Amino acid sequence: MRTQVGIIGAGPAGLLLSHLLHLRGISSVVLEKRSRDYVERRVRAGVLEQGTVDTLVEAGVGERMKREGLPHHGIELRYGGAGHRIAFERLVPGRSITVYGQQEVVKDLIAARLAAGGDVRFEVEDVAVHAPESQPYLTFGGERLDCEIIAGCDGFHGVSRPSIPEGVLSVFERDYPFAWLGILARVAPSSQELIYTRTERGFALHSMRSPTVSRFYLQVPADAREEEWPDERIWAELKARLETVPGFTLTTGEIMEKGVTPMRAFVVEPMQYGRLYLAGDAAHIVPPTGAKGLNLAVADVRVMTEALAAYFERGSAELLDGYSAACLKRVWRAQHFSWWMTTLLHTFEDDDPYARRLQLSYLDYVTSSEAAATTLAENYVGMP
Repeated sequence: MRTQVGIIGAGPAGLLLSHLLHLRGISSVVLEKRSRDYVERRVRAGVLEQGTVDTLVEAGVGERMKREGLPHHGIELRYGGAGHRIAFERLVPGRSITVYGQQEVVKDLIAARLAAGGDVRFEVEDVAVHAPESQPYLTFGGERLDCEIIAGCDGFHGVSRPSIPEGVLSVFERDYPFAWLGILARVAPSSQELIYTRTERGFALHSMRSPTVSRFYLQVPADAREEEWPDERIWAELKARLETVPGFTLTTGEIMEKGVTPMRAFVVEPMQYGRLYLAGDAAHIVPPTGAKGLNLAVADVRVMTEALAAYFERGSAELLDGYSAACLKRVWRAQHFSWWMTTLLHTFEDDDPYARRLQLSYLDYVTSSEAAATTLAENYVGMP
């Protein structure tokens, strides 16, 4: 079996890449170890930058997102007993975010690929990368897939990055001394926009997935376990951290899902080796505070698509050769923003009173300075 591009992973990056290549007349096969049901139900990111929204619409897979997604024109920073709105419509006119779950993006992309006759294979066993430096091919379940290019879109724990020889990649990483407890609840949002809250008890985030489903996050110890957080404790802690401004009441309800996510940052350089190109979490992870993970994956795919189009349409490898450098410029900017948001809003056990007062002072600066608020807004809605 042969194709032009072998894609490992049927997450947003792999599926979007396959779809964009299809629109350019380039063939691909997508290999995914999980079932279709699993990837369509897996709850992950939900904040789409302006550039991500534009990409999905231009690719013809944004109709349901436009109908069901929730456009937001600002976020609230809540601390010290007051809320402060960062107004995108004033600070970055014409740019906003859209709340639309990653699993919904995946559903739309799978539907589009199958409708177009795309080759997306689920529950594929034993995927392996061979000869990425010269004549690449993939093996899976006793079959062989020859391809000119391999796109590793299979996440942090996938097979793509480990297939690169030791010593080729430089690794940059940081583990944070806390985690996030993510909660999905069948309850109407208590706010029309996202609320980022900093308290002495720790960070909390109020988000949403639809008019009837809310998403929350709590800063918890790095070694926290789900069973330590029964529903009653979760709601009590969310109330303690979010009901800190006059007139705000958190609506509670049925918790459908909860899970603990470690907070870490990770980047490998370069994001390519031979004819193997990494995208998304296979190459980089950011703390979720800045809402950049899915959006960085989409940005990688946009760069990769143009590079592959130049290669297959004109025989030019210039953009492919520069793929990693082009992506890493954006990746490191997102890393910095995510680090900044994380340190700005979380409490650290080893912080002394000076450090905590300094943190509050910087929050005051961000919410009172037009320039600082604009910088936050520009980074949050994403680079053009």
